[in-house]
Parts: sequence; C-alpha cells; structure tokens
Amino acid sequence: MKIAEIYKSIQGEGRLTGTPSVFVRASGCNLRCWFCDTPYASWQPEGQDYAVDEIIAEIEEWDCRHVVITGGEPMLFAELIPLCRELQDRGRHITVETAGTLYLPAACDLMSISPKLAGSGPNPERHPRWARRHERDRYRPEVLARLMAEYDFQLKFVVDQPEDIGEIEQLLLELPELSADHVLLMPQGRSGEELAAHGTWLPSLCEERGWTYCPRRQIEWFGPVRGT
Repeated sequence: MKIAEIYKSIQGEGRLTGTPSVFVRASGCNLRCWFCDTPYASWQPEGQDYAVDEIIAEIEEWDCRHVVITGGEPMLFAELIPLCRELQDRGRHITVETAGTLYLPAACDLMSISPKLAGSGPNPERHPRWARRHERDRYRPEVLARLMAEYDFQLKFVVDQPEDIGEIEQLLLELPELSADHVLLMPQGRSGEELAAHGTWLPSLCEERGWTYCPRRQIEWFGPVRGT
C-alpha cells in the first residue's frame, strides 16, 4: 500500500473534530480536484510501499485509539481490508475518508464520505484528460448508497460557492433517505483567509437546512502545514 505519511495530530473535520488521532495517508487518487490540499497524495503522489504489518508498527508507536485512514483515496488499495481488520482486532476506532466512488468491504467505525460536486474538476484546457476522467468518476450514487447502507457515515461536502447548495440538495434526493445530521458542509479553502471568506455565508445556509457547518479546524490551529 503506497503511503505518503503517517502522523499523529488532532482531527480537524467532521463529527470527531478535536479527537487525537493517528492519520495514515494513502498516496494515489482516482480524482483530481482543483482545490486538493494534499497534492502529494493525488496530483504528484509521493511516498513508499508499506506492508500492512509495517503500517501497524508505525501506528503502534503512539498510544492513540483513533486511527484515520485517508488519502488520496484509500479505497484504491486492496490492503485496506486487512489493515482495517487488524486495527479492529487491536481495538482501534477506525475512520476511513473516501470520495465515495469506489467500494471495498473494509471494517470501520465511521465512513467519512466526501462526494465531489460538478465544480471540483480541474481546468479542462490545462488538464483535458484528467478533466474528463474526473467528471466521469466523481459521482457514483450506487457506491454512495452501499456505503451508507453498510456503515455509520457522514457526508462531508466541500462547498466553494452558494450555487453548490442546489446541487447538494439534488444529490441528496437521489440517495437513500437520510437525516440532516448526516450532512456536513465544509468550506473550500487552503488558507485561513479563504476559509474566513466562505465563513461569512455558509453557516447560515447550513442552519436553514439543519445541516452541520464543518470548519476545517486543522488550518485554524496549525495553518496549511503538512502532517497536521
């Protein structure tokens, strides 16, 4: 399994915000979001191949119950299945962060799904091949429905502009019925300034619909720094 980094920090997004966690970042992604804040795991994937027991050994260096397997896209790697099984056997709480375009039967306690909206793709003039692939693969409702049926989950949407709200509402109509508290909206932004700009209008849109506003606390706490 190609791994870009393994580190301990504090979860800054979603229902478990504030929870000390070990992050295992898979390197490689089937999408190419223009706003990706971890290009070293997608656009220019870095890292090295690890066996499952090597990943476990690094995780065991920290006395930390919560493990977050993120990316990139961890569902690209079949090793995710034995990795999660071993972590489960060791009593770890497992979050898998995925775009919801691929399925593997990986044991986890929270499936954190971030479906990508129409505006997430790269510039088609600069990246024509990836623009086509991204648009083709970014939304797989059948995969989303299966993940929602089999796991405790959160749907975490990255929002760049108010017009994205209508697309999210339409997408939710196409999925199995779910309660509003499963829906989290996270502002697009790779710096404190960008996040603050979105924060002027996004919280009220969440409040109106009963959704959860999900600020990216790790940027607030640490800045746009790798390994946080």
